[in-house]
Amino acid sequence: MIVDEKLRRQVASHPYPLVFVTISGAHLYGFPSPDSDFDLRGVHLLPLKEVVGLKVGRETVEKSGVEDGIEIDLVTHDARKFFGLLLKKNGYVLEQVFSPLVIHTMPEHEELKQIAATCVTRHHAHHYLGFAATQWKLFQKESPPRVKPLLYVYRVLLTGIHLMRTGEIEANLRHLNEWAKLPFIDDLIERKLAGPEDSQLQQADLSFHESEYQRLMAELESASQESHLPEVSGANAALDDLLIRLRLTDHRANQANRNPR
Repeated sequence: MIVDEKLRRQVASHPYPLVFVTISGAHLYGFPSPDSDFDLRGVHLLPLKEVVGLKVGRETVEKSGVEDGIEIDLVTHDARKFFGLLLKKNGYVLEQVFSPLVIHTMPEHEELKQIAATCVTRHHAHHYLGFAATQWKLFQKESPPRVKPLLYVYRVLLTGIHLMRTGEIEANLRHLNEWAKLPFIDDLIERKLAGPEDSQLQQADLSFHESEYQRLMAELESASQESHLPEVSGANAALDDLLIRLRLTDHRANQANRNPR
């Protein structure tokens, strides 16, 4: 509860109205260490005059701070930019929309979830394949290797495979492993939770994890080819309609505040 209050204070200081703010990062993925920072992500609304006028508002707002030793990182995009990312097969923004760790929300957030579900296509697999390859390279660069980046590799791959097979976003590695049943995942998570952020792996483990990485990459590619998800998103019109309504509602609220009866 104390942590929630600190997070809400960060959100309350945002310069624009917010559609939603959720928690991402290790807390969403199910393996936060005691010293893990909080990654808050969401959507803000630029005032109408900062969209149609010469002075354009900030499409992305980034705020970082430390409160009582807790590092809090807040990043939001204007609704237009965020909706565009949804249409570009970006799994990261999908995870933000559907994160169950909600710090701030408004009724339109629920509508956005319904629309975002129709954004999912079989081509979202490319996002997770590319993201996993990047994470694996980062993991390989470290000497000695650490548990944390390896957990990110498995989280990304299992999220992608689960999405291709079910059409649903699940970013929590513990929940994903209830389905995947990889016996080593729980041990890796416990090792990260028990030690500092730089907990290390033994060199002898590397060949095993490389084999698992290659196997899961192939499984994700196969799941994409076999997926019943659509080829293209059908969400353009619905997102366009929602964006216009959000802009108009916010504009009317601003006008009412300036001209109270």
